[in-house]
Amino acid sequence: MVPDDFNAHVEASLNGKPWTTGMCGRLTDSRTAVTEVVKLKELVAYQIGAVVSKALLDVAKGSVTAFAFDEGQGLSEHTAPYDALVIVVEGQADIEISGKTYHLNEDEMIIMPANKPHALKAVTKFKMILIMIRSRNHASITA
Repeated sequence: MVPDDFNAHVEASLNGKPWTTGMCGRLTDSRTAVTEVVKLKELVAYQIGAVVSKALLDVAKGSVTAFAFDEGQGLSEHTAPYDALVIVVEGQADIEISGKTYHLNEDEMIIMPANKPHALKAVTKFKMILIMIRSRNHASITA
């Protein structure tokens, strides 16, 4: 489950900009998930001047959410108690983690470690998948 303050936390980091939730409700139990092939770019639609989100999966150990950011929209600096993986589906974004800015393009990803300050800004219209892992272990990428 998403922490009780998660939505308030994300809304606060939007600095008063509109944030809307997609039409699809949350899947709170993987046993109720419908198995079907979907195109990542079609999971959530852009809205002018807004950030749109759609919860795809929300279980005890993590969540998967699709986001669409209009150009120039973003999330102000904040921290999260969980590691998070961002996968850029479309467009470009600048993601700042602990004061260092990373420019991400379509088909790229980055891990935002738990408890490290991070912020995000859409350089162009951009879509991403956010995977939050609720674990005490810290993330790392191995090749």
